[in-house]
Formats: sequence, structure tokens, C-alpha cells
Amino acid sequence: MTTLLSRPVEAGNRTGTRSGRRIAVTVAAALVLLLTVLASFALGSRQLPVDQVWHALVSPDGGEASTIVRELRLPRTALGLVVGVALAVAGVLLQALTRNPLAEPRILGISAGASFGVVLAISVFGVSTLAGYVWFGIGGAFLAGLLVFAVAARTREGASPVTLALVGAALDASLGSVVYALLSTDVQTFESYRFWVVGGLTGRDVSVAVQVLPFLLAGLVLAALVARGLDALALGDDVARGLGNRIGLVRLGGGVAAVLLTGAAVAAAGPIAFVGLAVPHLARALVGADHRWTLAVSALLGPALLLGADIVGRLVDPPSEVPAGIITALIGAPLLAILVRRAKVVTA
Repeated sequence: MTTLLSRPVEAGNRTGTRSGRRIAVTVAAALVLLLTVLASFALGSRQLPVDQVWHALVSPDGGEASTIVRELRLPRTALGLVVGVALAVAGVLLQALTRNPLAEPRILGISAGASFGVVLAISVFGVSTLAGYVWFGIGGAFLAGLLVFAVAARTREGASPVTLALVGAALDASLGSVVYALLSTDVQTFESYRFWVVGGLTGRDVSVAVQVLPFLLAGLVLAALVARGLDALALGDDVARGLGNRIGLVRLGGGVAAVLLTGAAVAAAGPIAFVGLAVPHLARALVGADHRWTLAVSALLGPALLLGADIVGRLVDPPSEVPAGIITALIGAPLLAILVRRAKVVTA
């Protein structure tokens, strides 16, 4: 009798321990993000103490510190938060939908769609500001993602992970060739595109973050709605159906969310590498494969990584800066190699 009763108790203890660990990790990730935000306001070619940063935010006086914080660092910090959350959550969704641990925005042709939209805006419509062509980037990314899902759904296997990856790769190659053909014939377009394609937070106005915020919120809501369905998809389509999940709707909802998030992020900050690739691996290593927790922790660690890369880029060679997209690539490659080699992904 004692043995029979001890098993449920032990299982309950394990569940409680796992939940407590996940809560602790989430709180720690939130603290890391908070510290990174403070560092983003305080560090740069001109370093500011925390009290000056706080004063500049709550009661600006028009002085040098207020100008630096509110006009230079506030816009890039706000954009870093929005883009970091979007890329990290989109990475979780894309890896779950394709069952490919190396999936990133290019896997569905989304980055290529955003690039095509930006180039089209500059070369055909003469849009010269980032705040103007961000909408073309979002539209191009969204249409590219919908096209991938529509084509994949009409194949014999439907919108399976392999079909999505193949159609996305084909679209990426096709749109990429069109983009480079347009760039090779228009020097002015190439110059504007070069600023965007490097990927970074500098030179962006706070209005850019405001423009992409609705897409971020819509994508996060959809991601939260399909989180449980993604757990079932990880077990295979047949098992997911047997558990009562409508896998078509799960894939559609997750795909639309991924397109909205990556399209908005790429259009606003350029194709920043490795945030959406490495952060989901780190989150799974910390809290396991339950997508509700993975999404939450990724949404905290993504902007922390991006803002941290932006801070490093400011401090490498002041007053010059290295774009955050370059730093994330330098940081993300070894980080991903370490995670793939050492991390043990805990099952939900």
C-alpha cells in the first residue's frame, strides 16, 4: 500500500519541482531583460549613471543627458524590445511547425519577401525613408508566407514540415534572384538597401517601433492560442489528431503568427541573424519543450540578446558603431554550437 501511494506523490513532487524551476527561470530571464534595458539606456560612447537615465526618462530637462537618452537611446531600445520578442517567438513557431531545429525566417521565404518589398518600395515607388518602406517589407513578408502555405497545401502531402521547407527554400531563391537583379541595375536603390540589409537598431525612429507593434501583438496572441497544439504536433500528426487537435488550424495559426512576427521584425530592423535560431534552443534547454513556457522565456531572452548585441556594437570602437546584426551573428554562431553540443532539452 505504501509503495502504491508513493508513486503519485513522487510524480506530484516532480511536477511541482519542474514548475518551480520554470517559474524561477522566467523570473531570472525577466531580470536579465530589465538589466539589459537599463544598460541600453546607460552605455554607449557617452556613459550615463542610472540616476541621470531615470531623470531623463521621467522629467527631461533638455540637457545633454536627456537628449542622449530620449532622442538616441530610447528609440533603439524600444525597437530592440519589439524586434527581439518578434524574432525569438517566431523562431519557436517556425522550429515547431517545420520540426526543424535549425529553422529561421528564411525557411519560409519570409526574409526574401521582406527584402523584395523593401527593394520594390525604393526602386519603383521612390520611398526613401525607413518609416515608409517598412510597410512594404511587412506586406512582402506576409504575402511570401501566405504563398508558401498556399502552394504547400496544394501538394500531395499538404502543408507538412518537409513541404513547407522545400517551398520556402524555392521561394527564397526566386525572390532573392529578383532582388539582386533590381539592385544591380539601380545604384540608388542599392545604397538605401545596403543600410537596411545589414540589420540593426541605429538610425531608426521610435515611430518604426510603433508601426510594427500591432503586428507583434497579433502574432503573440496567435502564438499563445496555438501553444498547446504545437506540443501535440511534436508527437506527430497521427498522435496529434488522436488527441483531438485540428492540426490544420494549428499550422495555419502558427504560420500566420510566424509570418506576422518575422515580417514586422525583418522589415523594421533588417534580417538580423541568429536571434530566432539560438534563443529557442536556449529556452528549451532551460524550461523544457512545453511551448507555453518556451514561448514565454524566449520572449524575454530574445530582446535581451538583441539589446545586448546592440550595446556591444556601441562599445567596440566608440564613437563608431558595429550594427547589431553583425554582433548577433558573431555571438549566435558559437552560442548555437555550444547549445547543440551540450544542452539537454527536457521534455515537457
